[in-house]
Amino acid sequence: MARLARLYAPGIPQLLQVHFAQPLAAPADPTPVEPLGQLAAWLRECAHEQQVTVHGWALLNDRLALLATPASQRGISRLVQSIGRRFATRLALGRVFDGRYRSALIQPGEWILPVMVWLDTLPVQLGYVDQAEFWPWSSAVHHTGLNLKPHTWATDHPDYWQLGNTPFERQAHFRQQLANGLNTTQREHIESALFGQWALGTEPFLQSLDTTRRATPAPRGRPRKHVAPQENDA
Repeated sequence: MARLARLYAPGIPQLLQVHFAQPLAAPADPTPVEPLGQLAAWLRECAHEQQVTVHGWALLNDRLALLATPASQRGISRLVQSIGRRFATRLALGRVFDGRYRSALIQPGEWILPVMVWLDTLPVQLGYVDQAEFWPWSSAVHHTGLNLKPHTWATDHPDYWQLGNTPFERQAHFRQQLANGLNTTQREHIESALFGQWALGTEPFLQSLDTTRRATPAPRGRPRKHVAPQENDA
């Protein structure tokens, strides 16, 4: 089966996830602090070089996930390639990533905040920590105001700014959203769009996208045949 072409639409954020070919550590091993810190630094450098605006991110033992808006059609793929090259020369032997990265276009104003909650709570979902803010290698510490160092490279999405007029209001509201979590339907929609490499949003948003391929899955089953009306014998 031919590979799906990458979905891209100018100014539309993308949710991305790529797995490492070899995890940085086994689940029972100590947290690989140094490799995670190095990967976080490379993510910052490569995002700047490739003009990709990162809104949220998470680095785990087995994957990188982020929400970002690229300045050009190939911005995201070049970002992943740049990180992969650094990874290959300093940390890894052989293949770096376990296959291609997966990505989904995300509708602003509708799905950005749920996707940010999904992203920042990945360490909780996968059993690394009990609270998202306790995992240092993600944007949760920034979005909740618990980052002790200046956060100068990631850029808050405008939807995050709608949470309040001051940083303290925004952080408090986002902490509450993290505490509330996502419902099952929201999580399924996000993960289905990411796994299938589709767009996630309302029907008007999906219809407005000018992409090189379908932005949503085709309806299941064969197309219904059109039956011409029969003339009455008279």
